[in-house]
Amino acid sequence: MKLIQLQDLTPESVSHNREIKKRVLLRSGDLPHLTNFSQAYLSPGQATTPHAHSDMGEVFFVEAGEGTIEIDDRAYPLSPGSCIAVQPGETHKIENIGATDLVLTYFGIA
Repeated sequence: MKLIQLQDLTPESVSHNREIKKRVLLRSGDLPHLTNFSQAYLSPGQATTPHAHSDMGEVFFVEAGEGTIEIDDRAYPLSPGSCIAVQPGETHKIENIGATDLVLTYFGIA
């Protein structure tokens, strides 16, 4: 059993844009097949670089804000309550297009 409080975690940079911060709730090795369980905060105008993961899929849930996710060059809107799954190998980019923080809770599965 592991109990984590989001407010107790130190923000760290995401690998796709060092200015975007996340708090990692669970890391690889905490549960089988889980690579991470995190919450990221994108300020207005911030975006990740387009990237793909050959070794894992990702699931994103929008907690707050407005944005877009491009998957293999096709854009999809993101708003609170949106949930999107990205398959291994799919190139994706997330951008905050709103006036407030885009808050994403997400996890990766190997």
